[in-house]
Amino acid sequence: MEILVTGGAGYIGCHTCLELLQAGYDLVVVDNLSNSKQASLARVERLTGKSLTFYPIDLLDKAALSSVFARHTITAVIHFAGLKSVNESVAVPLLYYQNNLTGTINLCQVMQQHNVKNLVFSSSATVYGEPASLPITEDFPRSAVNPYGRTKLIIEDILMDLHHADAAWNIILLRYFNPVGAHTSGQIGEDPNGIPNNLMPFITQVAVGRLPELAVFGNDYHTPDGTAVRDYIHVVDLAQGHLAALAKLAQQPGAAIYNLGTGRGYSVLEVIHAFEQATGQKIPYRQAPRRPGDVASVYADASKAFQEMGWRAQKGISEMCRDAWNWQSHNPNGY
Repeated sequence: MEILVTGGAGYIGCHTCLELLQAGYDLVVVDNLSNSKQASLARVERLTGKSLTFYPIDLLDKAALSSVFARHTITAVIHFAGLKSVNESVAVPLLYYQNNLTGTINLCQVMQQHNVKNLVFSSSATVYGEPASLPITEDFPRSAVNPYGRTKLIIEDILMDLHHADAAWNIILLRYFNPVGAHTSGQIGEDPNGIPNNLMPFITQVAVGRLPELAVFGNDYHTPDGTAVRDYIHVVDLAQGHLAALAKLAQQPGAAIYNLGTGRGYSVLEVIHAFEQATGQKIPYRQAPRRPGDVASVYADASKAFQEMGWRAQKGISEMCRDAWNWQSHNPNGY
């Protein structure tokens, strides 16, 4: 009775693995390590005092993936694996479609061959595109504005079609808002390749001296201070949302969709100020042009997740900033 976690060495994946191990689950992790490091899983094992099984496998390698299912008694899959940079997806869309779509199709075909039909999928608030109103509920129209978001949207459709074709599939789509922060131990956290695409690791790398200043992309949005507004959620809260989803899968829900967010939006400037207040670190920044594919404001109505799964975000922006800095200051160069 094991849970397979694809992309489990990544930022959200390793935090979720930690929560799963602590909750008593047996884990099998596959990850191609293209944007993650195996060291994260070693630290998860150290923190929990428990072990997991790891395979350095790419989901595009269907035969290797099938061999993992043949070796283990897998009962459910949490699917994180995928490329995730909005602006990179705009520059190289074919890479994103090839990796994210083909990898997911391979995974589902292998699951079907081995009669494993319980899946939690790591989707994204990017499937809502530029929302007509706020906060965003799960029944909002979907309209991705960049290739990364479109891969999530298309995968959602593929999974819904799979369930409609075979009602034995239990599928939960978790639409994340903006994960930030790190485990309170400071041992695992966000460690992107190159210059970060996301705000919080950009801020922490400036604070630790790896980057000279923060670029604030866009100051002319229709928001209170002109900078983009996002719903930031602590990665540990997000990880615990996956435990709630696994418990929901056990009830055979069919196909279900949940927003995982806090319901509160913060602008880029508000996050900078919150970080400075929580950590005492000054963050120099400069204005930069808007990035293609970015929207002005996005924040969640996450009440459905509470009503149906009993999950609610617990941590506030100061904890997100404090824990992100705790990770970065103890690991200035990442893993």
